[in-house]
Amino acid sequence: MLAPYLVGLIVLVLAPFAVTLALAFTEYDLIRPPRWTGTANLTALTADPIFRTALVNSLVFGAVAVPLRLLAALGLALLLHRRAPGTSTARTASVLPTAVPEIAYGLLWLWLLNPLYGPISQVLRLGGTNGLTVFGRTPPQWLTDPADARAAIVLMSLFTIGEMFVILLAARRALPPDVYELAALEDATAWDVLRRITLPLIAPVLGLLLIRDAIGSLQFSFVPALVVTDGGPPPYATTYIPLFAYRNAFEYLRYGYAAAATLVMLLLTVAAVALQWRLLRRYGRFHSQ
Repeated sequence: MLAPYLVGLIVLVLAPFAVTLALAFTEYDLIRPPRWTGTANLTALTADPIFRTALVNSLVFGAVAVPLRLLAALGLALLLHRRAPGTSTARTASVLPTAVPEIAYGLLWLWLLNPLYGPISQVLRLGGTNGLTVFGRTPPQWLTDPADARAAIVLMSLFTIGEMFVILLAARRALPPDVYELAALEDATAWDVLRRITLPLIAPVLGLLLIRDAIGSLQFSFVPALVVTDGGPPPYATTYIPLFAYRNAFEYLRYGYAAAATLVMLLLTVAAVALQWRLLRRYGRFHSQ
């Protein structure tokens, strides 16, 4: 019964990983046969200012977007776990952006973030004069200002949390109601219930989702950075490691160099997951004492 999964794992994950690992130590342009160069690609990456920028951008994105995505999914799950009028519609709306194809999702946000006629800028200008917001400031320049562009990529990632929301919703609905009835009899506040009952009981699910999102966080930035900001504005404000690898492989035909960048991305992901796993284990030991 495991055979289909194992075949898919070998063909779609392990085999591409082995090829990427081998190419990372070669010079390959898809025209001539690969030529072994040892660690030359990795050495070149350390001296590449564009890669260093992409590395910093990726680390900052992961550090900001992953916690925010988890908090947003948790907030929606806690808000919508009870049955009430309109709850089903709200749940559907929370999941729908995740089901939209990534390219269509990026093109939609390209329209939403347009500084001239985009709906977000238009809403921010309500109550203001001369194209300024009600606070007398220029609306964020999502596509031309480096800081605003990076914020736009994070903002886009906050709406594709449908899968996390469904898992947390199921986890919250699976909690025993007797515990909450007892808390109500003890006149516990909403904050105490959240802090002492809900969060500890769903902590294992939160931990797994945190690790899973950390693994995929670098991939979340690829399509938005490519479609919406094109890796800019200059100098490479929204160039992340996946986009860096994509351009070196498919635009510059530097497949070995791109494979080395992908290998670095993998090592960073493993390091982040190992750190989170260690912290979660300490958290579990602390609460079991």
